[in-house]
Amino acid sequence: MNNLQNPFDLSGRVALVTGASRGIGESIAHLLAQHGARVIVSSRKIDDCQKVADAINQNGGDATALACHVGDMEAITAAFDQIETQYGRLDILVNNAAANPYFGHILDTDLGAFQKTVDVNIRGYFFMSAAAGKLMKKQGKGAIVNTASVNALQPGVGQGIYSISKAAVVSMTKAFAKECGPLGIRVNALLPGLTETKFAGALFDNQDIYKSFVDKVSLGRHAKPEEMAGAVLYLASDAASYTNGECIVVDGGLTL
Repeated sequence: MNNLQNPFDLSGRVALVTGASRGIGESIAHLLAQHGARVIVSSRKIDDCQKVADAINQNGGDATALACHVGDMEAITAAFDQIETQYGRLDILVNNAAANPYFGHILDTDLGAFQKTVDVNIRGYFFMSAAAGKLMKKQGKGAIVNTASVNALQPGVGQGIYSISKAAVVSMTKAFAKECGPLGIRVNALLPGLTETKFAGALFDNQDIYKSFVDKVSLGRHAKPEEMAGAVLYLASDAASYTNGECIVVDGGLTL
């Protein structure tokens, strides 16, 4: 049943957030926990995950750490085996881990950078969603939120394969939403604009590129990671119980 009195209440729900050791993922993990979710903080390195989980627990939340490299198929299988054993369910998946190993002209993209980007951003999201969907199908309810990017709509200069992979995430979101909606599983996406994270460091390090981005943002500034988390809370909660297959752009007006 939907929680009509407090549609943002996630009490009792188990949420897996990938790429949660820093940046946008960390902010999402904290906010979901603040609204009652039992959060599984995941990224490649367990120590970094544990630091975030500890901070959530110290603030009165409920969090555990789980190492999982979403570019590794065996790691995905092992992670979901552990989740099923430990929790017996999964209510929310936030696919937020991403790879962007190459910054440069699209013609000079090498196979290694191409493969890593595709393995994490496309194959990883796909099979994480499939594994989560199978658990959610048993419950008859669940929510998957994919972190894409405004680059899916307007490819970034020097970010060719990354932009292509994020466009694939948008299409993937809609495909999963169409087929999983009848199972009670909603699938939506967040498309962040320019956000101050280590991941986006190349854009902030080059002042000419940074200024070219900010000049197009009607709010006149970049975003902080915590400004992305609210949209994910909405999409993961009962407030979005009739929202499926949508891609919410949070970019301060960059793509206007």
